[in-house]
Amino acid sequence: MKKLGKRRKVNLAVVLTSLVSASVILTLLILTVSYYQSNKQSLTETYLALNYSKAEKMSHSADSLFLSMNKNLETTAKFLEDPEGISEPELQTQLDLLHVSSGYFNSLSWIDETGTIRAISPGSIGLKGKKIEDGVAKEALDAQKPGLSLPYTGLSDRLIVLMSHPIYAKDGTYKGVIGGTIFLQEQNVLNQLLGNDAVEENGSYYFVVGPKGTLLFHPDTNQIGKGVYENPVVRQLTLGNNGMELITNTSGLKMLAAYSYVSEAKWGIVQQTPYSFVQDLLLEQLRQTLKFVLIPFLILLLFSIYIARKLAAPFIQLGNLVNRLAEGKKVAQPLKESLMKPHWNREADLLTKSAVMAFEIIERNNQQLTESAVTDSLTGLPNRRKLEEVLAEWASDKQQFSMLVLDIDHFKSINDAFGHQTGDETLKKLAETVQAMLGDKDHCFRYGGEEFVLLLPEQTGPSAYQTAEKIRLKIERTRLIPHQAVTVSIGIAEFPAQTSSLEKLFSLADKALYRSKAEGRNRITLSRD
Repeated sequence: MKKLGKRRKVNLAVVLTSLVSASVILTLLILTVSYYQSNKQSLTETYLALNYSKAEKMSHSADSLFLSMNKNLETTAKFLEDPEGISEPELQTQLDLLHVSSGYFNSLSWIDETGTIRAISPGSIGLKGKKIEDGVAKEALDAQKPGLSLPYTGLSDRLIVLMSHPIYAKDGTYKGVIGGTIFLQEQNVLNQLLGNDAVEENGSYYFVVGPKGTLLFHPDTNQIGKGVYENPVVRQLTLGNNGMELITNTSGLKMLAAYSYVSEAKWGIVQQTPYSFVQDLLLEQLRQTLKFVLIPFLILLLFSIYIARKLAAPFIQLGNLVNRLAEGKKVAQPLKESLMKPHWNREADLLTKSAVMAFEIIERNNQQLTESAVTDSLTGLPNRRKLEEVLAEWASDKQQFSMLVLDIDHFKSINDAFGHQTGDETLKKLAETVQAMLGDKDHCFRYGGEEFVLLLPEQTGPSAYQTAEKIRLKIERTRLIPHQAVTVSIGIAEFPAQTSSLEKLFSLADKALYRSKAEGRNRITLSRD
């Protein structure tokens, strides 16, 4: 017979230790990757939604402002219906008064039907009596209808838009046009509303584009007047669309961009956050999570290795015994008796318990990470992701409920006056106050920023209104910050009485909230749409 070649033998303790170590390390790796991917999607969706909310609110404000400005011009046009009965000093005084009192325009002028500038405020511009032959003002005069021009560069190299309104006498005779100029790079009401120097700590900022993709407002004032039509969200805005998406901007940077169309002016507002900020935030969260997870996993790993070696010990002893017997060596009786005991069952039992313990720890950590993904870290309330899960479940079950969208009034002023730490404490205290007033079946979620969403099952709109009023009064009477009352505005919509669409439901509640804000804040609006 051929002599069998010797093969390298592997120690059982090494095999078991390697298997246990690989299992624990692999589990940690899978858990980490899953957590990273899940949170990346959650954070991306959260910041896109937050940016969209900001852009949408700003576009609503801009629309309202343009309507007011147009109304102001209309009022001035009515004053000039019979210009023959007004002396030039009176006319100039009235135009100066309208210009200064409204604060809407950088200049205000009346151009009669012949194209002659009859009056202009401020008078220091020095164009009174001159005749308009061409240009944007001539186009507005010829149009004989209200309008807002495209941005153009004036004689003083300023970037300007012109808002105009026709003047008709009571008998219908065309008397010219009243025009107000807005200098995009100088202070005025529009500039104060939009603000072109706001860059947040996380790098978020917004910009405004005109109908043809020209920058009208931007944190970098040197960019104003440049065309950015190649930006994908700007192309969407020129088509009148709203939305949000991850894009690569003209500088090659990835941005979480949300955009909203200003229908009255045909402008677009883009709010965006650098994607690198979300990645940095995600990595920091992952580092913090691993700090807490690694220690239990390390203890588990060491303990599992210990158990594996204890389980392998009797087999090693048995192998040594067989080897001694094969060599014909004498085996001591005490060693025989110890090996005869059923000790290996006990070790197997310990190994089983260790495996169960390992899976329990992994499952608990996984559960904690899962809960962390649907929980707002500041207030401890469920976040928007959890809100969407609950809404989907209730809609599937055709559950009747009312949705309350709650927003803290003038929250920015709290941060500005007392600092972001006090602002965070205000959010936490408000969350505790609201939670304490809700029933066992009611839910409160932090939607983002200073906005919260409440779901009240089996409550109609009027019933939800009463609950909302109690909450509003409680918050107003509770000193969330020292020496100052904090108030909230609330919008309410009902499902499925008003709509069976969750998207439409939120839109109705949000519009009701907007009406509460527009009508003076610290109030509740029940959607009637």
